[in-house]
Amino acid sequence: MTSESDQPVVNPWIVAIAVMFATFMEVLDTTVVNVSLPHVAGSLSASIDESTWALTSYLVANAIVLPLAGWLARQFGRKRLLMMSVTGFTVASFLCGLAPNLPLLILFRVLQGTTGGALQPLSQAVLLEAFPPERRGRAMAFWGLGIVTAPILGPVLGGWLTDSYSWRWVFYINIPVGIASILMMKRYVFDPPYLREQRVSRVDWTGICLLALGIGALQVLLDKGQEDDWFASHFMTGLAIVSAVSLIAFLLHEWRTAQPVVDLRVFRSRTYAAGVLLITVVGFVLYGSLVLLPILLQTLLGYPSLQAGIALSPRGMGSFLAMPVVGILLGKIDARRLLGTGLVAGSVTLWWLSALNLNAGYWDFFWPQFVQGIALALLFVPLTTITMDAIPREQMGNATSIFNLMRNIGGSLGIAAATTMLARNQQAHINLLGSHVDSYSPQARALLDQMRAAFMARGSDLATATQQAQAAAWGLVQRHAAMLSFADVFRDLSVLFVVLLPLLFLMKSPRAGRGPGPGIH
Repeated sequence: MTSESDQPVVNPWIVAIAVMFATFMEVLDTTVVNVSLPHVAGSLSASIDESTWALTSYLVANAIVLPLAGWLARQFGRKRLLMMSVTGFTVASFLCGLAPNLPLLILFRVLQGTTGGALQPLSQAVLLEAFPPERRGRAMAFWGLGIVTAPILGPVLGGWLTDSYSWRWVFYINIPVGIASILMMKRYVFDPPYLREQRVSRVDWTGICLLALGIGALQVLLDKGQEDDWFASHFMTGLAIVSAVSLIAFLLHEWRTAQPVVDLRVFRSRTYAAGVLLITVVGFVLYGSLVLLPILLQTLLGYPSLQAGIALSPRGMGSFLAMPVVGILLGKIDARRLLGTGLVAGSVTLWWLSALNLNAGYWDFFWPQFVQGIALALLFVPLTTITMDAIPREQMGNATSIFNLMRNIGGSLGIAAATTMLARNQQAHINLLGSHVDSYSPQARALLDQMRAAFMARGSDLATATQQAQAAAWGLVQRHAAMLSFADVFRDLSVLFVVLLPLLFLMKSPRAGRGPGPGIH
């Protein structure tokens, strides 16, 4: 049997680069396709609604495989699984680019999501083991660059590739990155000896089926619920029931079985449990706010898709600059203090965004997003380091799978909640503002008279100008109602960050330099 002393000595930063290629590529693909959907629909003779299944199918397959990553690594070996996943993801990307019709594109996107689901947790587990405890903060800072910046850069890259070349290049761009990752993993990534001793003799098929059914139904519900008005749709109600029953049965089954596909005993660690709850809500707020800004910029302020993507880049810039600094600070400052600072800063930036109005310019969006990027670095790096510090290395793959799954589920919940609140708050504000626009309001009459005079000056007759003035006034009400709705949602997300602060008292500070964490029995 190979001992740890027989393991090849590899610079951990080379290992970090090898797994970062794969992680960045996979996370980027969750958002890079979004701006290309109209082009995909037109090219493949499909509607926009039909083309969104290219997103949903990927997310569903990805969410199902993600929690299985730790178990799959024990079955096949971590290095072999990583290489299989990157190879499958790269091939699937090539096939997506070649897809001649929408059904085949959806099929290849399912393959992409299935093969890419294990990349995030396995990459994180490899990084955490490659670095000693006192240097894990810097490792997580490097890994966090991909996790935080990829969703932000995705729309920019997708818009540029689609406008300059074709939507198919959104997928082809993965091929050279995937090849580089495979070559580096083959040369520099190795399985730890203990992983060979964890092979599972019995496959928990019941757990796998319940997990796939529960997570798959939940992801479709969250992605399509707003389109079908949630529980007004019998299909959405059925999905909610199937998801709830399957996931409850899964949790009960996994807690009792001797060889679970997802080991829930890691939640006996108070620090880990608090960290998973935190990352779920952080994902909720991050993705919820991330989906709002492009809508605000494009629908209310008239930004083209590429310019909207560029206007969103300051958040990535802030994270990119702050991540290495936070990694260094983790060795000198209590990680819980950095995490608390990140929660407060993130709350402040969202409140800042809630104060914007229809006259906001580029720089009004730049600074709150830039500071928010710094806040995200203060959130992701310390949170990952603290949460995983209590986990023994034998359970690291399982723990990172659950951690990443809950971040993604939190993100899906955040997107669904933000878009739903946006639509419903806008309707409430329309009703409120519209009630003041009538013939009995002096201000409304004065505004309509001014608009009618302006339209008549352009050549419209009295009747036509009156109709145009009324339509313009109604459009003004809708725009202001939408802006107020955006402000409401940003404000609600801001409060969520503050509510999380008490959880910091449940977490223990990392034991930097004191060896692996205790086992969880």
